[in-house]
Amino acid sequence: MFLKRKTALITGSTSGIGLGYARALAAQGAHLMINGFGDTDVIDGYVAELAESSGGRAIYSAADMTKPEAIRAMMAECAEKLGGPDILINNVGIQHVAPVDEFPEDKWDAIMAIILTSAFHTTKAALPAMKAKGWGRIINTGSMHSLVASPFKSAYNAAKHGLAGFTKTVALEVATQGITVNNICPGYVWTSLVENQIPDTMKARGLTRDQVINDVLLANQPQKKFVQVEQLAALAVFLCREEASAITGTNLSVDGGWTAQ
Repeated sequence: MFLKRKTALITGSTSGIGLGYARALAAQGAHLMINGFGDTDVIDGYVAELAESSGGRAIYSAADMTKPEAIRAMMAECAEKLGGPDILINNVGIQHVAPVDEFPEDKWDAIMAIILTSAFHTTKAALPAMKAKGWGRIINTGSMHSLVASPFKSAYNAAKHGLAGFTKTVALEVATQGITVNNICPGYVWTSLVENQIPDTMKARGLTRDQVINDVLLANQPQKKFVQVEQLAALAVFLCREEASAITGTNLSVDGGWTAQ
């Protein structure tokens, strides 16, 4: 358990990829702060599970990632109650699918705030303590849409491309200070975020559910299967190891071959 006495904060971690990250880091002994929305009893169960798995502490923040003041309060609470964070994973995300000329402006603003701007605020708050310790890991959850585009996802593509550039910039700024910054770029992972966009894609493209899955979601994923949450979590754990300390400023594709084309 090489992460004992380390603290990890993961945004958007009450389900899906983020919860997978939390479970994998807890298994290595990290204290955890998880964040997101959901049923209180279910989240309390996750907190208890993570504390038991890590042998350490786990807490939950309901901070709204569209509100900078809430993000700053979350970061301060983590530092006060758990220390750090030594590991920051910016994972929170939402999606909306529509042609750009029909794209709701409030959806654009929300996607940019939640995916891109929240990562700025969490990173800004986390870096001083990481610099003081001379050690830190910042991992962003990008997407193959950090590297390539798909139609009808203008806000998501823009936010994820922005996250890729933000990753590179911060990595360069802290390159000599024991801190690495990387962007994990999954292909389609079977999570609620992907499942929930199927109806909108059906409407936008005039397709059936099966056609969306096979002809849209997996069309450009050569392995023709969804990426597994556990695969992403294993990569995040590796990026926290000393053996990965020379990996920084990268966009790491885990996409079944999507971006090889």
